[in-house]
Amino acid sequence: MLIFEKSKSGRHCSLFPPCDVEVVDVPAKDQRKAELHLPELSETEISRHYTELAKKCRGVNDGFYPLGSCTMKYNPKINEDMAALPGFAEIHPLQPEHTVQGCLAVIQEIEKLLCEVTGMDRLTVQPAAGAHGEFTGIMLIKAYHESRGDFKRNKIIIPDAAHGTNPATASMAGYKVVTIPSNEHGCVDMEKFKAVLGDDVAGLMLTNPNTVGIFDENILEITKLIHDCGGLNYYDGANLNAIMGVVRPGDMGFDVIHLNLHKTFSTPHGGGGPGSGVVGCKKLLADFMPGYLVDGDAVKKFVKAPKSIGDMKAFYGNFLVVVRALTYIKTLGKEGIPQACKNAVLNANYMMNKLKDLYTMAYDQICMHEFVMSLEDLKEKTGVSAMDVAKALLDNGMHPPTMYFPLIVHEALMIEPTETESKETLDDAVAVFRKLYEEAQTNPQALHNAPVTTPVGRLDEVKAAREPVLRYEWK
Repeated sequence: MLIFEKSKSGRHCSLFPPCDVEVVDVPAKDQRKAELHLPELSETEISRHYTELAKKCRGVNDGFYPLGSCTMKYNPKINEDMAALPGFAEIHPLQPEHTVQGCLAVIQEIEKLLCEVTGMDRLTVQPAAGAHGEFTGIMLIKAYHESRGDFKRNKIIIPDAAHGTNPATASMAGYKVVTIPSNEHGCVDMEKFKAVLGDDVAGLMLTNPNTVGIFDENILEITKLIHDCGGLNYYDGANLNAIMGVVRPGDMGFDVIHLNLHKTFSTPHGGGGPGSGVVGCKKLLADFMPGYLVDGDAVKKFVKAPKSIGDMKAFYGNFLVVVRALTYIKTLGKEGIPQACKNAVLNANYMMNKLKDLYTMAYDQICMHEFVMSLEDLKEKTGVSAMDVAKALLDNGMHPPTMYFPLIVHEALMIEPTETESKETLDDAVAVFRKLYEEAQTNPQALHNAPVTTPVGRLDEVKAAREPVLRYEWK
């Protein structure tokens, strides 16, 4: 039931005295024409309503959440304790620098540590999340070319296994997107890649390992070829969980990178935030960095890059996400960061090998942190689709993996176990997938009907996308 449907006229949480502030004369054109409609409930009713909603949600604290390419892993509670410290949680962005020296130290320290992890020279914490960081990175590339009077570069090369936001980012920055198909191994088709190189290429957008979980063995040649034709290399850091502490994008030849702190470095996220899409770059791009950077030793201060592209967000980004990420990094330490990465890769390969005798793997080879199954054969034989299996997983206490992505794999399910799941959890998940495969052969209708144990059943997702109802209509 919606909170509006529980509303009763005259109910309140608190009683306030009449407002004694002089009311500003609002022009008629700006005045509300209808009565303001807000739900009226007691504080007890509001508390119960949102607790009831929380019980209907599914998250990483409820069970296995293998959402491919999104790294939905457990977030240590010590991170929340640090982010809740008054000296972090109660600051104001307009405070004088000398009153927030500890906060500036946090920004400075995470810049140092993440530059060490990624092989970059400078880092800004201002971008709000992943796609925002992408856009920032491409704008740095654009500013670099234009500062040299090189306006002929109008193309960004993007593999077809890229994250879906990459083409949108390049287009928003004013570039023409050139898509390169994958080869039979799920990596960049080198011949087709070489065919589009020229002096009109501004750069490359790529993540390695890519969206199908494969580390491209030609990565050093790919980035060198871009540099040889005068372009720059942008690294989408959404999959850094697979390589952190083991190999650095900067050493692969990348010039700029965004990181999803909320994915790789542990902040509860989803449903709109919070996030942090910090951006790191090599020295040649440092003068164009956005927002405020932190310099200084004993006394720290904000500085603007001399040729800054301007602010990408108000003030200094989502600071408390940065606090959580720094806590996570310092808790794991130099030994723990690569161990987490290796465990993520181990878990993905373990689960893939436990399923590939039944399910078709899109690329049957050693994967990194995630793998992609194609249920195209299963659908042809039984009529059971990837959507059916995903919905049936909900009835078995598991959040579905990413469905129908990447687009280069038909009937795709993309699974990322992450490093925080135990062998017992993975074995239970494998047993569920195997059970559903057998059920598809014997009782496909049961999977077509799923889910049946959740608060709502199978929704009409096409209608929801085409005819969304985004607000409650008061009648």
